[in-house]
Order: sequence, then C-alpha cells, then structure tokens
Amino acid sequence: MMEKKRHALRKLLEAVEHELLRKPNRKTLDRLSLLAGYQDWDLFQEALHGEGDGEENYDVSEKKGT
Repeated sequence: MMEKKRHALRKLLEAVEHELLRKPNRKTLDRLSLLAGYQDWDLFQEALHGEGDGEENYDVSEKKGT
C-alpha cells in the first residue's frame, strides 16, 4: 500500500516538474516584459541582446514632463 502511494507521489512530482519547466507562451512573456518596463517581449529581448536601451518605450512628452 505504501509503495503505491510513493509511486503515485513520484508520478505527480514528475508531472508538476514537467509543467514548471515548460516554456511560457507569448502572452505570458509580454506580461512579464511589461513588469520590467517594456511594451512587449520583442522590445525586452532587443534591450537585453541588442543595442536597445528601452527608450522607445516612453513617449518623448512623458520624459520631458509636458
């Protein structure tokens, strides 16, 4: 009986780990990018791996306070 419970728990743990390691979908990535201050995943990736610095995320009038 105890061995069956251990086996079931092991299978459950494997299923949970599989779900946690799955790549997030685009909608989730866009939302996470918003938390970091970027409009979407593409702009966030450009800032991380390219020349972008995130300035395109802000309206010029907002930066000047007008």
